[in-house]
Amino acid sequence: MVISDLLWRRPRHHMDVDEHHDHVHWVELFFDLVHVVTIFILGNYLSHHLGWQGFWVFTGLFLAIFYAWADSSLYNSLYISTDMPHRVVMALKIVTMMTVAAAIPDVAGEGWTYFALAYALNRALTAYLYWRARCTDNAANRLAQEQARNFFVLAGVFALSAFLPTPVAYWVFAAGVAAIQLQYMLPRVGTLRFERFVPQLGHISERFGLLMLILLGEGFFKLVVTLADKGVYSVSAGTLFNVTMGGLSLFALAWTYFDCAGNEKPKSRTSAVLLRYWFAHIVILWSAVTIGVALAGQVYVGLWEPYPPGYAALGSVGLAVFLASLWALRRTVADATDKYHSAGLRLFGIVMALVVLAVHPLIPSIVSNGLWALALFSQIGVPIFLALRDARRSDKML
Repeated sequence: MVISDLLWRRPRHHMDVDEHHDHVHWVELFFDLVHVVTIFILGNYLSHHLGWQGFWVFTGLFLAIFYAWADSSLYNSLYISTDMPHRVVMALKIVTMMTVAAAIPDVAGEGWTYFALAYALNRALTAYLYWRARCTDNAANRLAQEQARNFFVLAGVFALSAFLPTPVAYWVFAAGVAAIQLQYMLPRVGTLRFERFVPQLGHISERFGLLMLILLGEGFFKLVVTLADKGVYSVSAGTLFNVTMGGLSLFALAWTYFDCAGNEKPKSRTSAVLLRYWFAHIVILWSAVTIGVALAGQVYVGLWEPYPPGYAALGSVGLAVFLASLWALRRTVADATDKYHSAGLRLFGIVMALVVLAVHPLIPSIVSNGLWALALFSQIGVPIFLALRDARRSDKML
């Protein structure tokens, strides 16, 4: 790269560049790194707060953290920006997310002020990125300028919530998180109305795929750390079997996602398709975290006692939501025509996961784990079986 370009080159909208690629830049990958820690800490929070209040706090924090990641990814999909100011801003955004992660364990107490202020600064830095890009849009198309304004205003809302008394502070913050989504979607004023709001679909699909790997990897991390804390030498053979099944299940979740929809582009650029693609990914990524937390419960149980109730509920609901989201997501991607990943197969997995939710207190974990595994591994085994059957029939016909 020419040194002058490295030092100072204004962002360029990807539609204004003759040659560009969809692949993720190393700065974005480094930005992902801090989310490994953030999601791990968030999963720990859920593990220690398995009641309804902890569940809703976890969900709200997940959405806030997701938008911090997604807004940066969306900007980098719209604008090509790799110079020194961009890299400095991304480094500062990494530091804000470090503070957000560190504040999560006590977010309902003294950690709240740090969480809200760090999040506000993260939003302000996103606003600055768009402000730098405003010169690339003409007067009739003010995408970058409006985005900069929106995120500066949102930064003020989040900063205000840091100093308000609770629970008002939480409601103000939640309103700000909702406004992040609304500023894209609202008719006539949302940024979806701009002709230049055209993300690189290959870039976005790759970003979602990478985030899915990160979130499922957190499940491995949590499973291993939980086992190490308890002592791998002190658990029963049944617990080790459960842990093995937990690791295989996380791999199977990735297998199912990437075979069905991972890295696939939306089939069109219509707002309806893009929004379904977007929301289905939010939900499926949320479910991936809940399943990863639930599988840590494998360390606390042998083969014959019931699965820990809070973990079992998370894992059952998480898997049902994962499969339902994948069902919806597959209908939005370009390559969704094969007959092996059918709606009936998804429905079978969802029903089996809900059966586990209903009966897990009454049966030993070896049975509930088996039913849960049937719900998940059928999503891989049935398509493979059907494909092999059709291949053999085809060979006989030849």
